[in-house]
Amino acid sequence: MRIGPYQLDNQVILAPMAGVTDRPFRQLCRRLGASLAVSEMLSSNPKVWDTDKSRQRMNHAGEPGIRAVQIAGCEPDLMAAAARLNVSKGAQIIDINMGCPAKKVNKKMAGSALMQYPGLIQDILQAVVAAVDVPVTLKMRTGWHPDHKNAVEIAQLAERCGIQSLAVHGRTRACMYKGEAEYDTIRAVKQAINIPVIANGDIRSPQQAKRVLDDTGADAIMIGRGAQGNPWIFGQIAHYLETGTELPAPAIDDVADTVLQHVSHLHQFYGEFMGSRIARKHVGWYLKEQAPATDFRQQFNGIEDAQQQLQALKTYFATVDKR
Repeated sequence: MRIGPYQLDNQVILAPMAGVTDRPFRQLCRRLGASLAVSEMLSSNPKVWDTDKSRQRMNHAGEPGIRAVQIAGCEPDLMAAAARLNVSKGAQIIDINMGCPAKKVNKKMAGSALMQYPGLIQDILQAVVAAVDVPVTLKMRTGWHPDHKNAVEIAQLAERCGIQSLAVHGRTRACMYKGEAEYDTIRAVKQAINIPVIANGDIRSPQQAKRVLDDTGADAIMIGRGAQGNPWIFGQIAHYLETGTELPAPAIDDVADTVLQHVSHLHQFYGEFMGSRIARKHVGWYLKEQAPATDFRQQFNGIEDAQQQLQALKTYFATVDKR
């Protein structure tokens, strides 16, 4: 699959997730097999660009591979300005957020709330495409309500506006993350347009990834929640799609090394105070997926010191390995 001039290594992409796909997690997922890792969404509101959170989200220092940055907002001029700013800071692809169902985003008429207003969507897409010389992509949902699905209409509009690839989460805004993803709508979108289509939603195994690609005809898949605590999923899916065979689950030593390296990178990126707090949710996801331990999770969440976090993890995984 290509996005503009960029040829992806495989068909597996890390979805943008606020509070999750920061630079340390993107680098990890790229190393473990993701062909593209999209950043957390950045607000188009210039009043927040100089905050610590925004500066960290715009930090791509040393990041390998294609740098894709997602922006969110509802004002065409501000979205264009946000695109230009992020390109100046190293973004090679600009992705427009039209899929986030969160209330705090939608009440500002951003994210998936935009799907109610095709005219405004057109203005935003045209403004952003005209503002930058890099590919512009779009992530959206199937509509804003099960009774109002307009994904095909918006997809055709996006293609006319110069969008170069389209990711579709198989739910409406009203569905949030409930129920099952509707791949039939993604298939209809793929059949209606000529630009690459990426299928997103409920993909948690190599076999399921293959079924979704076969059922929808999509060019690639995008993994979001399925990668939380399981960044190995990218390499597992890519291998299965290429060979038809499954990779073994990571050994506990590999899990331990990955978790320790990830937590250490969080400490370095955010500083020890914030990094140790952000590490808690990632460690919780890892333990839930790889080595469940409710008592240890509670103990870990009470640790304030970064070095004590690392030592506690080393001790825990040494015990798991012995068992």
